[in-house]
Amino acid sequence: MASSSGNSNSSGSTLLQNSGSEEDQRKRKRMESNRESARRSRMRKQKHLDDLMAELSLLRKDNYQILTSISFITHQYLNMEADNSVLRAQVMELSQRLDSLNQILNYLNNPPISNGVYESEAFETSPESFTTFIHPFNLPYLNQPIVVSADIFQY
Repeated sequence: MASSSGNSNSSGSTLLQNSGSEEDQRKRKRMESNRESARRSRMRKQKHLDDLMAELSLLRKDNYQILTSISFITHQYLNMEADNSVLRAQVMELSQRLDSLNQILNYLNNPPISNGVYESEAFETSPESFTTFIHPFNLPYLNQPIVVSADIFQY
């Protein structure tokens, strides 16, 4: 009996050694698998970071192009506004000159009967409406030449 108990004892320790080495192998395999998984995870994170950096670079380039375009268009807009302002002033001046010339033509074609009243308007207007013809210095554009060049029509 003693020998059988000794045999069982030695076979038990062999089983413990075998199961210990199997357990060590499983631990080793699990550690290797975890390391490989961690390496793949780091690689995925690095690839994701590289993709984000490339996208950031592309977006910054697009943003710069958009800002440059906005700046250029704003500059053009301001130039056009300045040109429009000049043209509006020229239109107002030319309209006033035209009105003055029309008044002069009307005066020359229909001389007033009395007190600056025209024949055609004798019953329609008051004498105060023609004070500019009674006092010729009240006409602001009477003595100024009308100068028009083709340059203003090139816009």
